Amino acid sequence: MLNANLVLLNGKVYTFNPKKPKAQAIAVLGEKIIYVGENSEALKLIGPNTETVDLKGRVVLPGLIDCHVHMAGFGRSLSALDLRDVKSIRQLKELVEEKSKTLPVGAWIFGRGWDQEKFNEKRLPTRWDLDDAAPNNPVALIRVCGHICVVNTKALEKAGIDRYTEPPPGGKIDKDPSTGEPTGIIREKALDLIFKSFPKASEDEILNFCLKACQEAIKAGLTSVHWIIESPIEIRVIQRMHKNGKLPLRAYLFIPVEFLEHLEGLGLMQGFGDSMLKIGGVKILLDGSLGARTAALHKPYSDAPETRGMLIYSQEEVEKLFLKAHNAGLQLAVHAIGDKAIDIALRTFERILQRNPKVDHRYRMEHASVLNMELIQRMRRLGVIASVQPHFIVSDFWVEQRLGKARARWTYPFRTLLKERVVVCAGSDCPVEPISPLLGVWAAVVKQPILEEKLTVEEAFRLYTVNAAYASFEENLKGTIEEGKLADMVVLSEDPFEIEPEKIKEIDVLMTIVGGRIVYDKMRKV
Repeated sequence: MLNANLVLLNGKVYTFNPKKPKAQAIAVLGEKIIYVGENSEALKLIGPNTETVDLKGRVVLPGLIDCHVHMAGFGRSLSALDLRDVKSIRQLKELVEEKSKTLPVGAWIFGRGWDQEKFNEKRLPTRWDLDDAAPNNPVALIRVCGHICVVNTKALEKAGIDRYTEPPPGGKIDKDPSTGEPTGIIREKALDLIFKSFPKASEDEILNFCLKACQEAIKAGLTSVHWIIESPIEIRVIQRMHKNGKLPLRAYLFIPVEFLEHLEGLGLMQGFGDSMLKIGGVKILLDGSLGARTAALHKPYSDAPETRGMLIYSQEEVEKLFLKAHNAGLQLAVHAIGDKAIDIALRTFERILQRNPKVDHRYRMEHASVLNMELIQRMRRLGVIASVQPHFIVSDFWVEQRLGKARARWTYPFRTLLKERVVVCAGSDCPVEPISPLLGVWAAVVKQPILEEKLTVEEAFRLYTVNAAYASFEENLKGTIEEGKLADMVVLSEDPFEIEPEKIKEIDVLMTIVGGRIVYDKMRKV
């Protein structure tokens, strides 16, 4: 009989495998699970070199999977001004001024996370607010959603933006209606004008961002991430991490459509790679966010009737981009938040699948926020996956004001999606939301304001396990704890199925195991 490399004993194991839903012990050989069941049988697999962990009754779940995360951006944000809890423009200015005192003249100040809906002033900040705080440093502060930012005069000068600057297609530069001067608010694709003027991060700096993000991810219990790439350099960085044994979790990569030609030039297809690192597909941004009022809606915003949001691409461009990725054999992951953007994405899916059928495409609607029953049923018929972010429910506390009661009812309708047999997977969209999948579960179970859309604890966890594995064509490798699958698991301090749902957000991750290797260990203080 073979000896296992790792045996977990005395656990409370929830496998999510209907054939054997609970167990006491797990044995691992190589990176695969070889036994799930009772202590007595697992003990027989222990040899002189077997690592043994006494779980002392603690809970084990399948490894958690974040289906939408910007890892390099998350790593970068860890060293930026954290503006998530700022309650006023005055406080925002104080933080910027304080930061400016620690930097030389001319050095960039970067921050992220503000939300004008939390401000006492109930308005967007402007370039002049930031000029007061840091007149000698370029400042760029990105809103929590990542779809608009506010910059000061120095930053506008660095980017070459003035009253005569026209925004790129799919972008907007807000200007004072009386003077024509930029207000400092930059939206969507126009953010590229600002980003291009930032000091360029070196490959080693990007590596550092990614390493930091990965360490935070495994602390949160994540064993896999669907990693949204920012640049071709980032792909090289992740390959370096993998080659040098510094990639502690599995990465399924989505490449922005802007880099599709780069991907094609490498001859890479969906699924190219190994169990730790593989190509997923192409991410396409169709609209913006509800918080920025740039998500594309069929009808005007209830609290801003002059706008219906904005589309990043024309219908002709959308079809061209979708078809190119489709014909290249890549999975499509389409950012669509507003009902108009979702409608356009579905219509385009229908057209390209009619022209070039593909049975098991598993195309994804990233966010899929503002829905209705007709859109949901079209998603089901087409086999489109809803890749959602449950913690948006917490951040978008203003959604009824933004959309009105009727549309708010159909915003984040997770249970209806499941009832209508749409596959739903979940992620964080970090750094937009916290990296923690436990906070996502808590939000889906507790914070959903529409009672009939609340999920059970099991349903919520399945979004981060079983369904998440399906969303990356990996249901035969991960998502459940069963013999023959990858030994990806997480050990928790409390049983989420037995405690009060409100306390799920307080559960600690004690251990994260990837391929039978303990990559994070709080339980044994290693």
